[in-house]
Amino acid sequence: MVNYKKKSKPKKKKKNNPDRLPMIMIAVVGLIGLFLFLKYCSRPSTTAQDTGCEAAIENYGHDIKILAHQFDLPPEYLMAVIMLECSGKRDVPARFEQGVYNKLVEIKERKRASLESITHADLKDANDDALRNLASSWGPFQLMGYKCLHLGIKIKDLRGSTSLYYGVKWIDGTYGNYVRKGQYADAFHIHNTGRPVPKNGKYTTYHAHYVPDGLKYMEYFKEHL
Repeated sequence: MVNYKKKSKPKKKKKNNPDRLPMIMIAVVGLIGLFLFLKYCSRPSTTAQDTGCEAAIENYGHDIKILAHQFDLPPEYLMAVIMLECSGKRDVPARFEQGVYNKLVEIKERKRASLESITHADLKDANDDALRNLASSWGPFQLMGYKCLHLGIKIKDLRGSTSLYYGVKWIDGTYGNYVRKGQYADAFHIHNTGRPVPKNGKYTTYHAHYVPDGLKYMEYFKEHL
């Protein structure tokens, strides 16, 4: 007796369904579009926090040129200070200075006579919040809060829409003659330390490159402002 084995049928190869290809392509394109959309939407806002010389010109250039003309100061110097102090940002946070705060507390408690002509009489009614505001720097020029006592204004005037005006006014009254005479290194040094460049020529600024960077920024703004 002969056993006959059943011949196995060859397996059919699966064919790609051409109708599915357009759907796959649509899905891929959709995912790419969604990724790009989410990437765009997740970008940080640049309307107020852009930094750099171009941002500084966009944020302050127009107003600075007007104020520079009003106070007879070169606009490129004022723009350079803004770059040094806030990198050209529009919204500038206050910067608290612990050392200045300690000195103001000592003046109020009669443990120190004065700080830049500020005496106990100026601070006797100041609470702790007020002292902290006076010990913080404000606005695009990062003007110390206690400078408002010299200018005869309030802290709020050093921030917001009037901060630019009072910053330029303070520069004009404090060391504007240095700027008008072209003594820019001294001017930058005064803005940062309160004193001109020492006779030995060594800068005592918080950052060693503060003055050299300021001079470089001036060259940029002189050409691009």
